[in-house]
Amino acid sequence: MHRALPSLALGFSVLCLTACPAKAPPTLETRSPPPPPIRVPPGCESSQAGEYRHEENPAFRYRGEEDGGTLTLAVVRALADTDAGTDSSGASIVLQRTPGGFVGETRATGFTGSGAPCPVAFPTELVACDDAGLTLRAVASTSIDEGCQPSRTGPPPVRLKQVLLRETPDAGP
Repeated sequence: MHRALPSLALGFSVLCLTACPAKAPPTLETRSPPPPPIRVPPGCESSQAGEYRHEENPAFRYRGEEDGGTLTLAVVRALADTDAGTDSSGASIVLQRTPGGFVGETRATGFTGSGAPCPVAFPTELVACDDAGLTLRAVASTSIDEGCQPSRTGPPPVRLKQVLLRETPDAGP
């Protein structure tokens, strides 16, 4: 009977271990799917922070800051009739790196027919990046009603190509 006791204890231990339900490993249904890949145009993978000027109107300048996911271009307009430097217009371009591209909006102030100021946003996307600068496609204008809402009448929005040239630091004399 001395041998039956250790065998009984061993059997009881095995029974307890096998009777306890084990935590099931996560199944495909319980795991979150991986996020979709971020898709940006070739050349736009690295930071696009820097100083830019509009290709067609160099009086419009842009100061770009990026955190790796969002590029914000503050629109800064050069003062043509003074030597005071630049004056911020309050307009900005905010673009997100997303699975659907480098997309966002241009934010500015528009005015109703009676002259009341309204915030407006124009769909904007970054379509190319290279050493020379950035190429954007943006809605150029919109109509707003007296309630600062998009007007239901008028022509459909047209997206235009906008090229921002990267400023290079002055080489000096």
